[in-house]
Amino acid sequence: MSEIGRTALIGALPYARRYARALTGSQARGDAMVADALRAGLVAPERVQEPVLAARVAFYTVIGRRAADVTPAEGHGEQDALTPTQRMLLLLTSLEELDVPHAAIAVGLPASDAATEVEAARAHLRAGAVARVLIIEDEPIIAMDLQQLVENAGHEVVGIASSEDEAVAIAEAELPTLVLADVNLGAGGDGATAVARIMTRHRAPVIFVTAYPERLLTGQDLEPAFIITKPFEPTTLAVATYQAVTRGVHLDPV
Repeated sequence: MSEIGRTALIGALPYARRYARALTGSQARGDAMVADALRAGLVAPERVQEPVLAARVAFYTVIGRRAADVTPAEGHGEQDALTPTQRMLLLLTSLEELDVPHAAIAVGLPASDAATEVEAARAHLRAGAVARVLIIEDEPIIAMDLQQLVENAGHEVVGIASSEDEAVAIAEAELPTLVLADVNLGAGGDGATAVARIMTRHRAPVIFVTAYPERLLTGQDLEPAFIITKPFEPTTLAVATYQAVTRGVHLDPV
């Protein structure tokens, strides 16, 4: 083990925030875990040579341990059949885009065991809770692709909105149980603003899809618990959707 330099820590921070928020389902709780990890001190795992990646794995390791210590099992019944380790591995390999060997280091498993757990967890995804999804996306082709991905993951799309006003109207009429939102809606406004307006009347988990995740990971103001970076693999969306729905999370004020 070795100490982690300031530059590597700064580079790893956005990834740590994204992971902690997705794991806990809360901006406030996730960012608090990252802050606690910084105060406690982080050491780089010997098997990871690249500085920022080593810092990320160190963050993921501490965050995972703290989440297991402070987050009680939530009663979702049969729909929550994943173990905490399987959830962590899904988020690490999909949302955080780690390979299995590095994800295994973060959760403290041999790589072969981690690979087995990842496969078992992915096989379970389609048996997860079914969501009624509102898609907020101004590009028609991208919206159609998202709809197909969402439906292939076993969920129902209750509406597609290309503007803030349309998104608010659909949300009021359909009461979605999950919102999947782009940030930049072009002439239609801002996806984050649309979500903020929806949340004043209707609470639901939110996943933001953006090519610029760092703009939503500053640790300030009202920010999402779930962020997917464009472009993404279908499994990434399936994992984020499953985690959001089974954790029942939404935007939390700081």
